[in-house]
Amino acid sequence: MSLRTHSRLLLLGMLVSMTGVVTAEEEPHQAAHVTSPDFYTVLKENDQVLVLKMVLGPGESDAMHRHHNETVYFQKGGQLSIESLNGDTLEAKVPDGHVMWHQAWPHRVTNVGDDSVIAIIVEDKP
Repeated sequence: MSLRTHSRLLLLGMLVSMTGVVTAEEEPHQAAHVTSPDFYTVLKENDQVLVLKMVLGPGESDAMHRHHNETVYFQKGGQLSIESLNGDTLEAKVPDGHVMWHQAWPHRVTNVGDDSVIAIIVEDKP
């Protein structure tokens, strides 16, 4: 991973940290597969976990949504713009195969690249 990519992912982590932890009772936004069903498919759901597949084509953007604590595997990475609830945005070039974890947070994702981005999201149930 290049230093530039590492720096951008570090900035993404800082952005996530700045949003703080939001409980389900405080969070007004709905789950990603509810707000943006055209981009998210439920692969598995039970009492412990929700597993989603996200596919965003070039120029596509999902609606503001939330995830509970999650691990994300980018099967196919790309150039993303991520907007937090307070309107701050971060652009990140995510490499294929990248894995990240973060706490619950509301956000919107836009694919600003030229290729589709595919991610598998494993979200803890509260």
